Amino acid sequence: ISGFNAPRLAEKLNVCLTSDAAFTLLCQYDSLISKAAVSILGYTIISKVNFTNEKKFSLSLQGTQYRTAREEGRGIRARLNELYPQQSDLEQQYYCRALRLPNRTHPDVPVGDESKARVVEVVGQKAEFDFKARGHLEIGERLDIIRQRRLAHVSGHRSYYLRAAGARLQTALQNFALDLLQKRGFIPMVVPDVLKGVVFEGCGMQPHAHRSQVYSLDPARFPDFNLAGTGEVGIAGYFMDHAVNLTDVPVRTVCSSTCYRAETDTGRETWGLYRVHHFNKVEMFGVTADETGEESSQLLDEFVSLQKEIFSSLKLHYRVLDMPTEELGPPAFRKYDIEAWMPGRGSFGEISSASNCTDYQSRRLNIFYERGDGSLKYAHTVNATACAIPRTIIALLETHQTKEGTVRVPDALQPYLGLEVIEKPKYTPLKYIGPNQPNRPPRSPWR
Repeated sequence: ISGFNAPRLAEKLNVCLTSDAAFTLLCQYDSLISKAAVSILGYTIISKVNFTNEKKFSLSLQGTQYRTAREEGRGIRARLNELYPQQSDLEQQYYCRALRLPNRTHPDVPVGDESKARVVEVVGQKAEFDFKARGHLEIGERLDIIRQRRLAHVSGHRSYYLRAAGARLQTALQNFALDLLQKRGFIPMVVPDVLKGVVFEGCGMQPHAHRSQVYSLDPARFPDFNLAGTGEVGIAGYFMDHAVNLTDVPVRTVCSSTCYRAETDTGRETWGLYRVHHFNKVEMFGVTADETGEESSQLLDEFVSLQKEIFSSLKLHYRVLDMPTEELGPPAFRKYDIEAWMPGRGSFGEISSASNCTDYQSRRLNIFYERGDGSLKYAHTVNATACAIPRTIIALLETHQTKEGTVRVPDALQPYLGLEVIEKPKYTPLKYIGPNQPNRPPRSPWR
């Protein structure tokens, strides 16, 4: 650790660690390794002489010398037995803290918190209404396409149902995004939703940390299995311990998957589809080379252009933000967010992001590319949200609502949805019969 400057490292990388604690841990580990190395060397020498060639040793050391050497060997062995548990404990602490170290940051990234985000581009105009704009939950309930209330006994808080045109809208958005990306050369994939912790850690997440956003399965039955909060984890696991050929990069993949997030910050966005425990998302993931140092930055720009094409086709008003250091997350070298205007909320809301992770994930997951001479080099990875379904539905319903309570369907979605307008249902919606409702039959003994 010669020349180690913990405060400077923390400042440069925006590490959310106590610098003094990190420095102390490194010093302890360095000292312990030095002691162990000396002891192991001495033990190896004495073992080799004392046990492998004991006859020759006994001839060269007689009487008191022999007994002294044997006693020294036993002392070294005893010291090693004390050091090994300490080494194991420090290695675990060192590993856990090292996992929290973030990637480098691009020199042009703004420094600071969310308020320092730089607006790169604003697309479209805010929707104007001659009536008070409704929120998506009110619109969805009137059209009977969203249900979120009275689900405590079914699936708990922050869950929801989509039905009729709502369910079809989800499928339409997924298929629209997948079709567009396949035409751009993306390889469609279906990925696992349940993955081991090492894949999450390789992506820069901490599934076992306190108040983690990752759902973990019962460790007594399924040790170290977790539910993915993004398709990025599943695709990254596909490339883990593999190499792509230099002639094939960049490799562009896309998947549509169900995402699970604990959303432990329960005080934010308590109602609606903006912050929920499960949702569907179309995710882009790219693996590229690091020959010129610009490949992953170019791929990031390409992904952002595709995001803009998708949201412009949906006739949304949105802005592109260059996110500051405190909003990057550990793996991102640079990150762009896209926020859509949501009239019902009266504010912009994030609907997608795109991150250049350079070689941060590939070093942890051993993702390589192979050069023409057969040599291997760590690849760079880029990921981006093509369409986060619930938040896109929020923007669509609130942007394209009408005074009559219907919702106009953007031209790009009409072939997938089979509708030009989402109208009020012609049937009678379900009627709630709760425990305190009049004329409710006696409670069933089966519940």
